[in-house]
Amino acid sequence: MWSWERKINKSAKALRTEPPKKVRIIGGVWRSRLLTVLDLPGLRPTTDRIRETLFNWLGQDLTDLSCLDLFAGTGALGFEAASRGADVVVLLEKDKKAHASLMSNFSALQSSPVTGKVEILQRDSLEFLKQQADRSCNLIFIDPPFQDSSLLDRTVMEAGRICDDARGGGIYVEFPSNRPIEEIEALLPDWHCGKYLEADQVKACLFRGGRG
Repeated sequence: MWSWERKINKSAKALRTEPPKKVRIIGGVWRSRLLTVLDLPGLRPTTDRIRETLFNWLGQDLTDLSCLDLFAGTGALGFEAASRGADVVVLLEKDKKAHASLMSNFSALQSSPVTGKVEILQRDSLEFLKQQADRSCNLIFIDPPFQDSSLLDRTVMEAGRICDDARGGGIYVEFPSNRPIEEIEALLPDWHCGKYLEADQVKACLFRGGRG
């Protein structure tokens, strides 16, 4: 066998045996625990750096907050909230494989149970939001696939109706770095972008309401 053929076969074998990517939970009961990241189209976990900043904004203790993790993917945001004491966390993911991975990640975390309720649903996030009552949730994470800007827009507008951050929380939105923040702010006229960052080709904003 020629040397270049051996190199190709070796590279192919390395690709086949490469372990799945992981992200870690940063704080709380599940601190330093790892979540498996599937290689799926549109799946883009929030980086450790951005999550650390986000939960510095939110505070380390999310006790009594009701949270929604939309387009949950790996569940990094929702599991981080549960780890930090959120009362209820609902993670929504419509992709069958991603949902199965969420369930597997959650099962692996159960050796250290959290105090709040965690629910994982294989549902369309936007359709789920439309069925929720006004002001029925305190903290919403919105991090949809970036290729569908209209999905982001419709989800953000619906979140403005059902979120009540009077006790803390807010609406967290990740969006592509090439999109002006003013476009996202226009979708939430009764909210303001209280915290903002830009990193890794991503912009992120935590919107706060005027109710508290």
